[in-house]
Amino acid sequence: MRTEHREQNEQKLMRLIVWLGLLAASAALWWPAPAGATRIKEVASVQGVRSNALAGYGLVVGLDGTGDQSTSAPFTAQSMNALLQQMGVTIPPGTSMQVKNVAAVMVTAQLPAFAQPGQNIDVNVSSLGNAKSLRGGMLIATPLKGADGQIYAMAQGSLIVGGAGASAGGSKVQINHLSAGRIPDGASVERAVPTPLNQGEYMQLDLSSSDFNTAREVARAINAKMPDNPAQALDGRVVRVRMPPAPDARVAFMADIENLPLNLASPAAKVVINARTGSVVINGAVSLAACAVAHGNLSVTISSTPVVSQPAPLSQGKTVVGEKADITIKQEPGALIQLPASTKLADVVKALSALGATPQDLLAILQAMKSAGALNAELEVI
Repeated sequence: MRTEHREQNEQKLMRLIVWLGLLAASAALWWPAPAGATRIKEVASVQGVRSNALAGYGLVVGLDGTGDQSTSAPFTAQSMNALLQQMGVTIPPGTSMQVKNVAAVMVTAQLPAFAQPGQNIDVNVSSLGNAKSLRGGMLIATPLKGADGQIYAMAQGSLIVGGAGASAGGSKVQINHLSAGRIPDGASVERAVPTPLNQGEYMQLDLSSSDFNTAREVARAINAKMPDNPAQALDGRVVRVRMPPAPDARVAFMADIENLPLNLASPAAKVVINARTGSVVINGAVSLAACAVAHGNLSVTISSTPVVSQPAPLSQGKTVVGEKADITIKQEPGALIQLPASTKLADVVKALSALGATPQDLLAILQAMKSAGALNAELEVI
């Protein structure tokens, strides 16, 4: 009896453990975790630890008659002639080269920080001449140079072009772009760029935006976690940190610093306006003061009708074609709408939506509200 009672208790205990486990799993699924704080790696970067732009001039061969036309792109034939001479092939003077299967291209790449010789990086290839398509082509060995004129990588390989097209009888069908492509791992690094990570006693953190509060919080977070390596905010964009002397300790130190959380205040109120596309982006700190807005649309319509003047019979006159233009101006009335003071983003959106204005009209309204002092935000036009 005691054995049966003990087994029953163990079964009840196991069922309780399973039930608690299911409860914890459901809690993890249905209860969202608290939002993570911003980390230092998301607002700052190490000075000198960055990528470097590389560029080079090369030739793409193997095209199916879609390369450059020698009459419109003479530099392609000159480049092909120079390449053949380097390989021991002499072209007789005055020979007209047809390079329909060759295209002159510009090759670009980004050399990441800490890249070492022998590693591969991706390259982008773009046509320089009048090539119809780079599809199916191969880039021959092209040196990629940095801003100092030194060769840092060599690029070569088959292009991947994310488009297709066909033409016949004056008709043409094209999908995506055919005069640019990409070569994954198409360049081999030949020279490394030194970084200041293991140089000097101090390291400098550069903030992505100028803000004194962010610089102070970064220094506070580092000093609270690592008092032996003090940090000092020099201005609103630079924080200086003392580094450990050993190189391996510096890597671990940087890994710990990058993941330190920051308790930042809300960002500055800003409205970003794209005047070309009519896009308007408002962040959560924007607020409105009470104001009244009236906006009316003004449209001008110009219609032109051809008018033919026919001469009388046997008058030896000429038929003259003229135009009759009709111009119409229409201005729609704009009702005066009172907007209440709004401190939340949802209220701001609701108040601006009440105007019923198009995005292009909203650009002018926001600028006028800013001038009147009713928009508590910074306007940035891009």
